[in-house]
Amino acid sequence: MKSAPLQSGKDMPDDAATNLVVKRSSSKSDAVTMRDVANLSGFSPATVSIVLNNAPLARYIAPATKKKIEESARKLGYRPNAMARFLRSKRTNSVGVMFFDITDPFCTPVLRGIENALYQSSYVPIFADAHNQRTRFERYLEMLLEHHVEALIVVANWLFVDIQLLADLSKRNITAATIGWEVPGDSVSSVMVDNEAGGRLALEHLYHLGHRKIAVIRGPKMLIDSGPRWKGIQKFAHSVGLEIDPSLVVQLPDELEANSGFEGGYRFTEELLERKKKFTAVLAFDDLTAFGAIRALTKAGVKVPEQCSVVGFDDVPLSALAAPSLTTVRQPLAEMGRTAVSLLTRLLERQRFETLHVELATRLVVRESTAPARKS
Repeated sequence: MKSAPLQSGKDMPDDAATNLVVKRSSSKSDAVTMRDVANLSGFSPATVSIVLNNAPLARYIAPATKKKIEESARKLGYRPNAMARFLRSKRTNSVGVMFFDITDPFCTPVLRGIENALYQSSYVPIFADAHNQRTRFERYLEMLLEHHVEALIVVANWLFVDIQLLADLSKRNITAATIGWEVPGDSVSSVMVDNEAGGRLALEHLYHLGHRKIAVIRGPKMLIDSGPRWKGIQKFAHSVGLEIDPSLVVQLPDELEANSGFEGGYRFTEELLERKKKFTAVLAFDDLTAFGAIRALTKAGVKVPEQCSVVGFDDVPLSALAAPSLTTVRQPLAEMGRTAVSLLTRLLERQRFETLHVELATRLVVRESTAPARKS
């Protein structure tokens, strides 16, 4: 007798569930164990454990024995039990990577550098995006610590504000590093760039192109990068006797939105144009601010770079693709990520808590958005 086909949806009778036969998937007890590998290879579970865990005693085991055990493990599809390994060694080989806004173009190259370096170091990254929310950041931090990450990397984009709670990580013996921000004290390592030198490079480039009336859009007061970049600009101006017109200097507000730099660059450039201010170049705090300035200039019919040059800072991926492509001061973003991983792995290998600080150099990248100033 043939069974009736199973009905679905609202046409199924009310008592149909009592006639269903549920086939359960294989249980965890079906997983391949070291004892299974021992039975297939013909060696004791103890010997198999030493080989598969690469224990110190493994160097005393004959190569032929190792090869047979490893081949047996491969044939059976054996996979180490991460939890059991953690209970034995207290190590997870995982690194928490926290960033404040994945939509910020600053983050993407940094994260790629981190991921590549961790892959080569055999560490597993656990990524967490705080969405520019302090409460979310704090919750993710607790979750990562609950997962026993061995180290923590915090990618600080330009919206990075207050992470004093990271200073308590030393009490938990968690090795940590920040990228783009230096936490006060000696509890967290850091990877920074020479922002002062970068600010100098930007103004020096415009100066040598003959620009003297230069509008400057400074970074937010709360941001650690803003002061040094402005200091580098002022130092170079003083060294060549260039007077920076205070009426051409504006400052981005302390905003917690990913696009606030673009909006600030657009608004402030538009205001300068409306006030009939005379300038032949714009030195922007970062690339997004520079894009905003270019948008305002283009809307007003001012050609870039023929009538006004624009310089950014960061060299995010969009800088090379924009029209015109953006002249900018490059932060080595991917290298910053790799350097942070290098610091942490070095400290983990030493198995002692300490902090290291690295400052990387910036470099001017000249593209289409800058040109010599018009003599008129």
